[in-house]
This record gives sequence, structure tokens and C-alpha cells, in this order.
Amino acid sequence: ELPKMKMLLLLIALLSAALLASAAPPTCYSRVLSLSKEITESFQELQTSKTVDPCVEMLPRLYLDIHNYCVLAKLRDFVAYPGCDRVAEVNELKEKARSLYTILISYCRRDLVFLTDDCNALEIPISSPNEHS
Repeated sequence: ELPKMKMLLLLIALLSAALLASAAPPTCYSRVLSLSKEITESFQELQTSKTVDPCVEMLPRLYLDIHNYCVLAKLRDFVAYPGCDRVAEVNELKEKARSLYTILISYCRRDLVFLTDDCNALEIPISSPNEHS
């Protein structure tokens, strides 16, 4: 009877640990990484959309790499850009960029390591691995 009880408690403990591990909140790093990818993809979609306002062509480029220190200036420039206020998609993108900037300088400031400060690298599109084949 006692060995069965120990086995049952062990099983419950293991299942609980597995559930807690899978339900863990995202880290600061994973949050900024996913948000930067989301913003970059949305910007690329906006640039290639045929139904969007012509002012979108004048927006500063928005290819983000959170490992590049220049990303902070890139986000500031994009959010401060005065044009396209009448385009809902641009306003939404600016809000996401503002959120990413705030997360980077406030919440994740101590968690991130910038590997480069190559501002030119943020001016060219990021190619996905399957584009090289």
C-alpha cells in the first residue's frame, strides 16, 4: 500500500512540474525577440501591400535585430516619423514599435546583450534561410 502511494505522489509531482514548465511566462528576451519579428514581418507586408497609401513608401526602413544596439535609434526614428498618420496599419505598427522600445529600455535593460552596433545592417531586409536555396 505504501509503495503505491509513493508512486502516485511521484507521478503527481512529475506531472505538476511538467505543467508548470510548459506554462512558464515568456522571458524578456523571448518577448522582445518575438515582438521584433512580428514588427519586421508586419512592416514587410505593409511595404508589399498594393492597397496601402503611397506614403508608406516614404517610411523609414524597419528591419529589426534586437542584438544590434542601433535598434533603439531605429525604433525611435520610426515612431517619430511624422507621415502616414491617416493609415491605420502604420499607426498600429508605430504602437508596436513604441512598445518594443519601452520593453528594451525599461524592462529588459539588464537582460539583453547587444552583439553589434552596425547601423547599416538594419537598412537591408533580413532574408530567411529558405530564400538562399
